[in-house]
Amino acid sequence: MDGQTEDHGYHYHVMRRAIEAIDAAGGRELSLEELASDMQMSPAHFQRLFSRWVGVSPKRYQQYLTLDHARHLLRDRHSTLEAAADAGLSGSGRLHDLFLRWEAMTPGEFARRGEGLMIRYGWFDSPFGRVLAMGTERGLCGLSFTEETGDETAMDDMTARWPEAEFVEDPAPLADWVAAAFGQGGEARLHMIGAPFQIKVWEALLSVPSGHVTTYSDIASAIGHPKAVRAVGTAVGRNPIGWLIPCHRALRKSGGLGGYHWGLPVKRAMLAYEAARTEA
Repeated sequence: MDGQTEDHGYHYHVMRRAIEAIDAAGGRELSLEELASDMQMSPAHFQRLFSRWVGVSPKRYQQYLTLDHARHLLRDRHSTLEAAADAGLSGSGRLHDLFLRWEAMTPGEFARRGEGLMIRYGWFDSPFGRVLAMGTERGLCGLSFTEETGDETAMDDMTARWPEAEFVEDPAPLADWVAAAFGQGGEARLHMIGAPFQIKVWEALLSVPSGHVTTYSDIASAIGHPKAVRAVGTAVGRNPIGWLIPCHRALRKSGGLGGYHWGLPVKRAMLAYEAARTEA
């Protein structure tokens, strides 16, 4: 990854500390000076770094991190997925501000638990910290964010999904896809490896635009199983390709964030990052 993305990874570490400071304030809005002091930076440096990372001021971004921000998203940027079949479920196209092409493993291939499959992996920097990327010759099959879980846990989690596959540390073939995933140009290719029901859920997520959100119940209706909300939630949580298959955009109908496999601070940062850039 280039220096800009490495800077973004550093920025996320700063942002994570800022999120913790905002949470600790218990709803009281922090001034630029207070936030900069918590980050052990001058106000000017913090403002410059912050605005470069997210594109809006610390004050505005702070509003995106409040506990009721998800409810505002549901009210103002709620994607019902009623037109999901016409919005990107054909298997290829321009999705959520990226050139992205995907294909899914067949049910028979999935049943073999990765047998005969070579999966390359590597560690990269991203706007949301360190990321473990995995891919086959067809595309990325895994993106896991390790800032909350740790590297070892993320690796164990991913390799357990396809236990019969051969895993080889070889980041070079993945680098262009990872760069495209985080806005560095090119096309990101995905190879979705999951059970048929999971893949239906992940397809539906691909139709949710950047800066918008949906609900688990809307996803269930979109895939033709309106009563399967719990099963949909499980499938969302098992999404192996974070960010690109945007499970962070799935919220509870009440406006609650729900869970996030790679840690709620990462989900909150992703939603705020997208909302701020959509506004900008």
